[in-house]
Amino acid sequence: MELDEINYSNNMRNLQSKCQKYLYCNVSLIMSDGSIFDGIIENADQDRIVMLVGEDAMDLDDNDNDNEYNYDEKRQYGNVGFHRRPRRRFRRFRRRFFPFANIAALELLSRHRHSY
Repeated sequence: MELDEINYSNNMRNLQSKCQKYLYCNVSLIMSDGSIFDGIIENADQDRIVMLVGEDAMDLDDNDNDNEYNYDEKRQYGNVGFHRRPRRRFRRFRRRFFPFANIAALELLSRHRHSY
């Protein structure tokens, strides 16, 4: 049991040092439940990582009405139709907090991906 505590604290120190090394870099977090988050490490303290995680978002048209027909039409056709311009897609970043205890691995995302 004491050996497990030593391994846990060594892994925790490894993660903390990796976070300091990769501060403001684009990384991939692999969680203990298998989920994966890509983002930019903003800060790391003793207990957690603070990371900016990107998510896709759509720009809503100001002329859209909120009635049910318009909602179904936008959902069906993606807000593209006669006299309508397509909605713009953009990326929004939100600050998320990840406890070290839930992180299985931390990897630096390379800028260039090679396929062999």
